This record gives sequence, structure tokens and C-alpha cells, in this order.
Amino acid sequence: MNTRQQEIQKALVSPPSFVWYMMRKLPSVIFWGIRISRLDLAQCHTRLPFNWRSTNPFRSIYFSAMAGAAELASGALCMLHITGKGSYSMLVTNFEATFHKKANQTVTMSCLDGKKIQETIAGLRYPGDTATVTVAVSSQLPNGESPASFAITWSFKRR
Repeated sequence: MNTRQQEIQKALVSPPSFVWYMMRKLPSVIFWGIRISRLDLAQCHTRLPFNWRSTNPFRSIYFSAMAGAAELASGALCMLHITGKGSYSMLVTNFEATFHKKANQTVTMSCLDGKKIQETIAGLRYPGDTATVTVAVSSQLPNGESPASFAITWSFKRR
């Protein structure tokens, strides 16, 4: 991990700097109470609490809060991989979600596709090069059950 990646990793895992960054970039993440619990080049884990801000009238976590936590898990991992390696743009180009059961407890989202992201970024050698990568994000309740699974496609362009 390069020095800039270490700085970003520390900033995103540290609550005060995470809150400051998200307030400027993604305030809904702060409203829902999402936090990054683990971030390295291989994986990212986010936690979405079950509270009044993230629930719907049916006493389960609102699907958009779960989608936001899943996107953050994959997006933070993507951002970590492009940090310090030149100028890139990144954008979600496809988002698929499958909901398996009611999420009525804190949910942990996990993206374990760091190697896949790294290989995709490595293929962008020249300005104007583009690539996409689809990463899996799984979810887990404290009892081990999975309320949802996600497939998020990120598009990258080297500037």
C-alpha cells in the first residue's frame, strides 16, 4: 500500500475524519449511521445499524440504506485502489440487488473483490483507457443470516 492509500485508509476508518468526509460527499451515509469497520486492499466492510433513521414502516432496514451501505463497501475499496496512481474517474454503471429476508438488526456489508479491482485498474495504462468491473457485496446479520446480496458494476476511466 502506498503512502496516500494509507492516509485514505486511516481517514475512512477513523470516525471523526470519516464523518467530515461523508458530510461533504455523501451526507445520507451519515444520516443512516453507516460506518466503515474494515478497509484494506483486499476487502471493505461497512456496518449499517438498525435504528430509527434506517428503518421503514415495516420495521426492517430500508432497502435504499442497504444499497447505500453496499455501494460504500465497494466504492471505498475502488477508491483505495486508484488513490496515488494517477487521475481516474469512477462511476456506478449497474446495480443489482437480491433481497433474501427481512433485515431487522445491524447489517454488515462485505466486499471481498480487492484483487479483481486491482487487476482492472492495472489494465488502464494510458489516458482515455476505460474498464468496468462487477464486484459482489454480501450482507450478514449478527446471527449469520444474509438479508441481501448485491452486484455492483463500476466503470473507470484514466484521465
